Parts: sequence; C-alpha cells; structure tokens
Amino acid sequence: MSEIEFAAPAAAPRLWTTIRQSIAGSHHGEYTEGPLGRAILLLAIPMVLELVLESVFAVVDVFFVSRLGADAVATVGLTESMLTIIYAVAIGLSAGATATVARRIGERDPDGAARAAVQAIALGVFVSVPLGLGGFWFARPLLALMGASPDVLAHSSFAAIVLGCNGVIMLLFLINAVFRGAGDAAVAMRVLWIANAINICLDPCFIFGLGPFPELGVTGAAVATTTGRGIGVLVQLYMLRRGHGRIVIRREHLRLDPPVMLSMLRLSGTAVFQMLIATSSWVWLIRILASFGSVAVAGCTIAIRIVMFALLPSWGLSNAAATLVGQNLGAGKPERAEASVWRATIYNVAFLGVVGAGFATFAEIIVSAFTSDPAVAPIAVRGLRIISAGFPFYAAGYVLTNAFNGAGDTVTPTLINIACLWLGEIPLAYVLARPAGFGPPGVFWAIAIAFSAMSLVSATVFRRGRWKLKRV
Repeated sequence: MSEIEFAAPAAAPRLWTTIRQSIAGSHHGEYTEGPLGRAILLLAIPMVLELVLESVFAVVDVFFVSRLGADAVATVGLTESMLTIIYAVAIGLSAGATATVARRIGERDPDGAARAAVQAIALGVFVSVPLGLGGFWFARPLLALMGASPDVLAHSSFAAIVLGCNGVIMLLFLINAVFRGAGDAAVAMRVLWIANAINICLDPCFIFGLGPFPELGVTGAAVATTTGRGIGVLVQLYMLRRGHGRIVIRREHLRLDPPVMLSMLRLSGTAVFQMLIATSSWVWLIRILASFGSVAVAGCTIAIRIVMFALLPSWGLSNAAATLVGQNLGAGKPERAEASVWRATIYNVAFLGVVGAGFATFAEIIVSAFTSDPAVAPIAVRGLRIISAGFPFYAAGYVLTNAFNGAGDTVTPTLINIACLWLGEIPLAYVLARPAGFGPPGVFWAIAIAFSAMSLVSATVFRRGRWKLKRV
C-alpha cells in the first residue's frame, strides 16, 4: 500500500499512529520518500495546530477587548491592519528561510541548513529594529492616517507597544519557518503552545487589573501579547541550541555568511514584496471601511479575526506543501514535489469547504461570542458569510502560492498578487462600497472575488511546471 487509505478500517491504527507521531515530533524519517499521505500528515498536523495557535493571539485579544466597547475593538483592528505590514515582512523572510533550509535538508547538508537559519535570524533583527523605532514614535500619527476617531486615538499606547516590539513577531515567524523547513514542525507547534498559554493568562489580568496586575485597558492586551511572544522566542533559541532536532546551531555557525545571506535576500526580497502587496491591499480596505465609522471597522475586525482563525490553519497544509516541495527538489524528485502539492490542495479544499459551510450556517451564533452590540454584530455576520463563501478557492490558492515559494519561485505569486489585489481587489472594493452603494458588504464581496480569481490563476500557472527549474 503506497498511501494512507483513510476509508479502510485497517488503516485507522496507522492513521492514529501517524497523528501521535506528528504531534510528538517522534518521527525522524525523510520526507522525500515513502507514502505522500503520511508525509503530508506528519508535517501538516503540527503546522495546522501551530497556526491555529498563532490565530488565537488575535482572537483572544479581540475577545477580551470587545468588553471595552467598539472604540477599543477599532483600536485593535486599525493597529492590526498596520501590523499586517510587519506580518508581510516576517512571512516574506520566512518564505526565503523555509525554501533555503528545506533545500539544504533535502540535499543532506545540515551545516548549510544551520548557516541559513543564522542568516534568517540576523535578517529579522536588522529589519525589525528600524521598523520598531518608527512604529513606537509615530503610532498616534499612523492611527490618525488610518482614519481613527479621537476616542480611538486615546488608546494609541496599544499601537505603540505592538508596533515598537515587532521584533518578537518577526523572530517568532522566522525561527518557526526554520523549524518547518527542516521538518521539525512539532517544535514550532510547541513554541506557540507556550506563547499562547502565557498570552491567554495575562490578557485578562492586564486588561481588567485582576489581582496584583495594573488595569491597563486596551494597552494591557499589547503587554500580554508581547510578553507571550517574547518568551516564545526565547524558547525557540533554546531549542535551536540544545541539539535534539533536525537542525542544530553550533558556535561555528554564529557568523554572517554573505553568499548565503545574499541568496536568502534574493528569495526573501521578492517574497516580502509579494506579501506587502497582499497586506497593503488590506490596509486600503480598512481605510475604505473607516470612512463608514468605528462601527464598520469593529464589525469587519471581528469578522476577519474569525475568518483568520479558519484560514491560518489552512496555511498549515500549504506550509507542509512548501516544505515537501523544497526537500524533494533538493533530493532531485520534482514529480514527487508536484504530487505533494496537488494532494495537499485536495485536503485543504475539503477542510475549508466544511468550515465555510459551518460559518455560513452559524454566523450569528459565532459572532455573538465576540459582540452583542446591535450595530456591530450584523456587519460582522454579513462579512463572515460573504468571505467564507470563497473558502474552497482560498484553500487551493494558499497551497499553490506556498508551493511556488517553497520551490524558490517567489516572482510568480508576486505578479499574480499585483494583478488580482492591487489592480482588482482595491478598485472593486471602492466601487462596490461607494459608487455602487453596497457599503461595508461591498468590501467583503471584493475580498471574496479577488482571492477566488487569484486561486484560479495560480492553478493555471502552476500546471506549466516552470517552478521545478528554480535554483536555491
């Protein structure tokens, strides 16, 4: 039997064994041979759990902050829309790190993988310091530029802390990308367990002043989240040094390596631009929504946080595909790399299709857990239903985009993003929201249409196979 047959009763024990091994990280075999279904599961399960936990950061913050009112939620939403620039840089650098580390692991070059990891961490530090200084000092003007009301500007300390301490976000993403590229997905997952547990415990303490903690309101959410992520980074560095995983950083690796850094910059630079296109389009969408007031922004923020809770886990499967593409290309097995992408696409479409149906059916119940505001809730419900209608398309697009990146072809998805998001989504959102008179739902429809189109274009280009020729 070459694959895991989920329908066969005899396969059930092997499936549960695979699930246990993936979560425990006890499987130390290769991902370049053996059944593809098993390889995808071993990588994807901890990656899905990792990204569920990453999405928990935003959901937990909104859950507690929503008790403080629409202006508080709008503060988090506007800050998060600016923070998407940081996420774009972090994910872009992560794409280069994953592709390079995975390729070296596939070539059976663990020292090369360790050197690539050090260069990735160094790049993260170099980038995050100036971004942090700018974000801290200009938090209030940036919020004003985003259309924040005076009541929202009163909470600008939240933005100052989150933007100023972006380094912990950058390193958390980058180092986990290193673990994923090496195939140590369970390690990345456990780091997020720790960081989220700390955030969940500290959020209500700092927001509401429980026990000996000061009552900081919205600012408390920033303190709690930054503390949780910071401790997560310390755990990551310890795991890289202790020497029990597929990638180990030793003293001889702790130096700048210009050729490796330049190669990673070439990959990451385009990937960063690719993500900036996607995230900057989101900033413009929020700006359009802000013209309808804090209620519209709050409703959109809640809907998007719920959607991200579903979409980020789907990146687990897409990240698994990226790792398999990189390692199999490194091992000289391009056909196996392609097969792994299509298999991951099928799994992802099935998963998000079910989630989308659930969101459409139970939208009111789900939104009611975050807000009871009679003005905010209907907007959030409408947004949740419209955006989730395109989930099957998003599922395919996420896997295909990450497959290009895993192969080191960061240019192709960048061009697709420009066409579908900058030239499509933003103008369409404005036209539907303003001239066409749909209001906030027009923005939601633009999101669904643009991402569905992007997925169809990505599938067409991927089938041509030019990504197999990329060198990393």
